[in-house]
This record gives sequence, structure tokens and C-alpha cells, in this order.
Amino acid sequence: MKYLFLFLSTFAFSQQTKSVDFKTVNGHININPNNKSVSGAVKYTFEVLKPIDTIKIDAQNMTFSAVVLNDSKIPFITNGKELLLIYPFQKGENYVRFSYEAKPKQTMYFVGSEATNNLQIWTQGQGKYTSHWFPSFDDVNEKVIFNMDVTFDSKYQVLSNGILKNKIENKDLTHWNYRMKKPMSSYLLMVAIGKFERNTQKAKSGTPLEMYIAPNDLGKQEPTYRYSKEIFDYLEKEIGVKYPWKIYRQVPVSEFLYAGMENTSSTIFTTRYLVDAIGFEDRSYTNVNAHELAHQWFGDLITAQSGKDHWLQEGFATYYALLAEKKIYGDDYFYSKLYESSMQLKQAAKTDTIPVLNAKASSLTFYQKGAWALHVLKEGIGEKAFKKAVKNYLLKYAYQNVTTQNFFDEIKKVSDYDLKNFSKVWLETSGFNSEIANVLLVKNNAMKVQLEVAKLRNKTLAEKQAFFEKTLQSDVYFTVKVSIVSQLMKEKFEDKKQLLRLALQTQNLQVRQAVANTLQKIPKEFRNEFETLLNDKSYQTQESALYYLWNSFENKRVDYLEKTKNWIGFNDFNLRILWLSLAVSTPEYSANKETYLQELINYSSPNYEATTRQNALEYLINFNVINEAVLKNLVNATTHHMWQFSKFGRDNIRLLLKKSEMRTAFQTILPSLNEKEQFQLDRLLKE
Repeated sequence: MKYLFLFLSTFAFSQQTKSVDFKTVNGHININPNNKSVSGAVKYTFEVLKPIDTIKIDAQNMTFSAVVLNDSKIPFITNGKELLLIYPFQKGENYVRFSYEAKPKQTMYFVGSEATNNLQIWTQGQGKYTSHWFPSFDDVNEKVIFNMDVTFDSKYQVLSNGILKNKIENKDLTHWNYRMKKPMSSYLLMVAIGKFERNTQKAKSGTPLEMYIAPNDLGKQEPTYRYSKEIFDYLEKEIGVKYPWKIYRQVPVSEFLYAGMENTSSTIFTTRYLVDAIGFEDRSYTNVNAHELAHQWFGDLITAQSGKDHWLQEGFATYYALLAEKKIYGDDYFYSKLYESSMQLKQAAKTDTIPVLNAKASSLTFYQKGAWALHVLKEGIGEKAFKKAVKNYLLKYAYQNVTTQNFFDEIKKVSDYDLKNFSKVWLETSGFNSEIANVLLVKNNAMKVQLEVAKLRNKTLAEKQAFFEKTLQSDVYFTVKVSIVSQLMKEKFEDKKQLLRLALQTQNLQVRQAVANTLQKIPKEFRNEFETLLNDKSYQTQESALYYLWNSFENKRVDYLEKTKNWIGFNDFNLRILWLSLAVSTPEYSANKETYLQELINYSSPNYEATTRQNALEYLINFNVINEAVLKNLVNATTHHMWQFSKFGRDNIRLLLKKSEMRTAFQTILPSLNEKEQFQLDRLLKE
């Protein structure tokens, strides 16, 4: 009998939404950070549309008890992936109640600890499935009104979707009651727990905008959230549909898997974008901010029926984020970003054969080609018609699932544009139509010059020198000048020095940064000018300038280290880690080498976030500063929940294992590692 239901769960229930419509859910959960578990009581209301004898709720590795249907206990089965309710369900309204427990292996993440006062707990449902921590629905077509009650230690803030209806303190515990009024797909359910401060603004429409930040990052509040209200007001007006949820909040969390995630009403984003005024110039949250907010309409209000139509979420969010940035930074910025993505798509088209309308398309295709498709469409039918169609599309399918044809149907009502050819060129074929793109790009004067610069790529420097000089001294948008500097990379210094000097004289941070990255070995005659880059208000520029100067002038290394000894950089300590690496590798500098080494190794340890650790480990390995502590930290990286960092750990261990002395060193530390670390290292040793 059990095996029959296992078969049915993977076959007959794939179309469950045709027989059952889940309406609301009330979940009351307790999260235990000590054993990384979650437990709770859940009540779903649902309507049976046609008779059915088994209903499933997705539930990964959960245990259940007290399963009650309409006040009566009913049989149920769990198979490690689902809760199967066994009953001759008839048409009509029902409810089911149950209790559950889970130890999520993914989707709910526990970062830091109470002992070190940096505990955070957060969820990431998209692509991972909320059903790992809350019994829900992996099928995006099942939309439910979520109401979440979370009980947790009173020292922490607890955030979830919707309005905070009530907050009840009971000794050391606080009960947080969050309520939604409209349905959403389960992957958009979220919880974020940590010690946060809140800043609240109000949109023009009256929507509260809550912006959270950790207490020790309060000084970064303004640069991090800069333009947030402007972006919200702009998108609400541009889209033409009132923001669909009652509140909008944003919260940065440690060790987040992606740039950001558009959970309904509550975006989570990575602490990488916590910046001060200097960091804002290189690592602004503006684009991610606008992208995740645009998803509140395109993805949350309406959701693609399947992966094939994923561009309806990512293409729209990418395009509307770019429109919001256009409002802030201007037309030249807007067109420069379109040009940049056109170059990426043109290059990718050489090997990428999967079109937009394919669930297996790349992120670049869904995001950037999807955005380009919308730009072409908007230019083709006119801004007024485009805005009307988008508005009608959102209103007609609000809180539902959509297909590309649904969007096209609304376009047809406002225009006789050739959608069949449009779809073929932009959505159904894998190439990128540069000819059409360039026609649209040259509507902007800066892009006319940009395309002229691109045409000169294969010309000799002598042939383009005069044009480059004239352009660098003009007031053309900075990205054009950056393109010129990038074309000088392989030229001899004697031939390009005049152009580099002109680039530095622009006093534009990005153009000067391009110069900082174009000379790995700096000629003596250019040293003084290159040294001015150390004073630029850009952590990225300073990092490149310090490294290349240190590498080029051995007799000046001590001077450079003295000048920069108090540098810190971004919140991932990029400048401090570089400085420490250079300091321990400069024999004549300081007697504090052991102290510096210990500090550098500490940055590679679990005391810091993955981006900081990887940066430190890269320098330690590249400078061949490898001891037992470094090896242990590298092995620990292989157990991290961020796949990029764990892959970095595995790849570097494989390289080190090619050396016999390193293999011996890894074998020596194996017994002292924890179980997860031993498993990963042992597997690598046996490869």
C-alpha cells in the first residue's frame, strides 16, 4: 500500500490544483537555533473542486502528528517528501490541522551563534523549496494566503511576510503574528531573525517602507538604502498598478546565497551591499534594490506558470530596475547598461543555444535578453501602448499564474505589432540581434561614440590615437572612456602613456579605476601619476593601485605599507586583507609579522563571512603562506552552504593535493576535523 501511494505522489498529484484549491494557512512555529530545528502547528483551509482520495502537501524530511480533518483524525502517510492525506474527499470547504517537526538541510539557514552574538536565521525558498522548513507547495501554481506566528527569543527581531498584526512578549519569548491578505506561491514565504535596527519611511502612496540593518552597521544605513523611496515611488507610478502588498521591508543577512530575494512584501539581500559613502561608488545596492522591488509585481503579484515563462519574472524585473536607475542616473547610464548587456549577450550567443522560452535557459538569457526583448517591444509599440498593456496584464491576472501568451494577448489589444516575428527573434531563437539592438542604442549620443570606439578594436593604436585623445578630453559619458582604456591593455606603455595620462586627468573614478587595472607592471616614469590612485575615493581602485605599486617598486614597499596601514575597505575587509598579505610578504617591513599573519588567517576562519574568508584564503595560497590553520580553514570551506565557496574550497584542495608534502599535511590534520569536514576531505583524498 505504501509503495502505491509513493507512485501516485509522483504521478497523479502533479495536477492537484485542478482538484483542490488551498485557500489559507495559519502556521505557528518555534525555531530552535541550538539543534537547528523547526516545529509547529499548522492549519490549512481548502476547497475540493472534484472528488479525490488523496491530497498531498510537500514536506521534506518531516515528522507529523495529530493530523485532523474537520475535527476528525484521518489516515496519513509521509514518504520523506510529502504528507499524503488519505480520505474520500468530496466537493466543498475543508480544513486540516497537524503538528510537525523538521531539521532543514537547506532553505532555512542558521548563521553565527548566540555565543558570539551574531546569530541570524533566514530562509531562501526559490529554487530550494520552502517545503524543507514549512509544509507547503513546491508547485508555484498553488497560491495560498499565509499567516505566520513565530515564537522566538525576545532579544531578536523576527520578520516574515505581510503586516505585523501583533507582538506578544511572554518572559524571555516573543510571539510575532504576521498576516497576509492576498495569496502567493509558497517559495515566497520567508522568515528572517536577527538583531536589527529599523528605519521607516513612507511612500507617496502611504505604503510603509521598513529598512533594517544590524546595530553595528548603522553608519551604513543611508548609503546602503540610498534612493529606496525614490525607486518605490517611481516603480509604482511607472508600472501604473498600486503596490499590491500593505508593507514593504528589506533586510540584509549574513552569508546569503544570492544578491537578493523578492519574498512577498519582505526582501532579503546579502550584507555584501552594506556600504559606506565610499563603498557606494563601487558596490551600490541600487540595482538589486530596484530589481527585487519590481518583482513584487512581476513574480509575486503574478507568477509564471512554469520555468518556460520565467522571463516574465526576471526579464521584467531587470528591465524595470533599469528604468528606475534611468530615473536616478539619467539616459546615458540607461543606454550604457543596455550596451553592456548587449555585448554580454552577443558573446554568449557563440556558445549558448538555449532561447528565452526554455526552462533551461541561462540567467543571462532570462534576465538580460528578457529585458532587451521588453525594450524592443516598448520601442516598437510606443511607450503609451506598452504601459497600458502592462497595466492591464497585471490587473487581469493579479494573484494568479501567467504565460507569455497571456502577456501577448494584452499587447494585441493595444497594438497590431508583429508579435509572431518578435517572439521568434527575441524569445524563440538563441542568437542576439545586434543589428536591431544597435539601431535602438544610437538613439543616445554617448552610445554613438561607444559604437565608434568598438569598431576600432582591431585597428592599430596609431590609427585611433587622435580619436581616442579627442574623446578622452570630451564630456562624453564615462563608460565610453573606460572602453578606450580597456583597448589599451596590450599596448606598449610608450605608445599609450599619453592616453593613460589623459584618462587620469578626467578625474572620473571609474575611468581612473580602469587605468589602475591596465598596468600590472608600472614604469618608473609613471609611478608618481599612478600613486595618485591611492587617494581615490574607491576601495576597488585603492586595492588595485596598492597591489600593482607594491609589485612594481620593491624599494618603495615599506612606504606604501606605511601609507595604507589603516585601510579597511568594504565590509569584507578587502583592503585590510590585501595589506596584511603584503605586510607578511615584505621582509623589511615591521617586526609584527606573526601578529599580522594570525590576523590574516583569522579572516579565513569561520569567524567571518564566506566572501571575506575566500578573499583571505586566496591571498594566503597565492603568497604561499600555508600552515595547519590555513588548511583547516580551507577544508571547513568545503562544508559551507554557499556552493560557490564550498567549490572554491574543493578546487583549491585538489590543486594543493598535487604536491606530496601538501597531501601529507592534509592527511595529518584529518583526525582533528569534525565529521562533515572529515567526510569532505576524505573524499578528496581518494579522488
